[in-house]
Amino acid sequence: MIMTDSLAPYAVSPQNSRLRRFDEAPHPYRSDFERDRDRIMHAAAFRRLEGKTQVFMPGLNDHYRTRLTHSIEVAQIGRTIARCLRLNETLTEAICLGHDLGHSPFGHTGEAVLNVLMASHGGFEHNAQTVRIVDLVEHPYAEFAGLNLMYETRLGFARHHSPYDHSSSCGEAGFADYNCTLEGQIADVADRIAYNCHDLEDGLRSRLIEEASMADISLVVRARENINADKIEDYVVMRTRTSKAMLDYLVSDCLRASRNKIESAGLASVQDVCGRVDKLIVLGDDAGRQIAELERFLLDHLYHNPVLLESNRQVHNWLATLFERLCRNIERMPRYFRNLTETHGLERTVCDYIAGMTDRYCLSMLQET
Repeated sequence: MIMTDSLAPYAVSPQNSRLRRFDEAPHPYRSDFERDRDRIMHAAAFRRLEGKTQVFMPGLNDHYRTRLTHSIEVAQIGRTIARCLRLNETLTEAICLGHDLGHSPFGHTGEAVLNVLMASHGGFEHNAQTVRIVDLVEHPYAEFAGLNLMYETRLGFARHHSPYDHSSSCGEAGFADYNCTLEGQIADVADRIAYNCHDLEDGLRSRLIEEASMADISLVVRARENINADKIEDYVVMRTRTSKAMLDYLVSDCLRASRNKIESAGLASVQDVCGRVDKLIVLGDDAGRQIAELERFLLDHLYHNPVLLESNRQVHNWLATLFERLCRNIERMPRYFRNLTETHGLERTVCDYIAGMTDRYCLSMLQET
């Protein structure tokens, strides 16, 4: 259970929460946010993250990250930051674990394709889709659709943002706050730290990134100096320790910079946080410039690598073909989705169904339909 007397006054607690959309009796030994975390972890959409692309398609190599392993790593980073700042660790963990539930198969390329296919029907954006999943698509209860999560957990999904996200409007989901809670803001920073450090590590593992190309990347240079990389003969150890040293530096910097921002903001409540436009969980100026430099490097040397771009080109044909076939034959979808077409429209429901697929299942559906 959450020890509320140890939380900062601007942290989310069961006492200041805006609760659930549907009333539920308290659980005898789990807090509301523990229940949220558990509902997310037991959701089918969470399990399917194991089969969704992070950078490399699942199955190419057992050591590459998937959306699932990435989400678990984000949660570990988020919990550390929340605990050190006296914020709600369990809420932070729930948001971090679920922040990528709305991602389509085939990573950001799949998301871009679905956005094009849905251009005349409201578009597609994975953060808005995450809210849709926990509010509608998941349906383990007879009393209501969705997981009936706490308001602050859903707000964390709706307001989640990274440099690679395009803008989304989640107003229809009922979120009037300018900003997210500090717990939700932690998920943003933890996500950014995790994917930069770990995508670099996976890029090196794949040999798509060459050692020599990183000679001027500030975060890498700093990390290698800290671990005395020149004295490490094992390449795997050196690669892993470099990633961990970068991560440790960024988390430490986030704690320092965020404490300063929070102290200067003079916060007294959660409402003070959500009423602000600016973020209070941040990286310092130097670390911010360094991680932005790494992001540009990864864009040029990994995400836009010809090997990945070639496989990405196939994704448009795969998803466009499957989208068209399912729109023509909705009997290929489970009954729950077929029923949704009456209230949510054919195209949006087909999009929901495809977005929830793993890479592997999507390809198998193409062969069957």
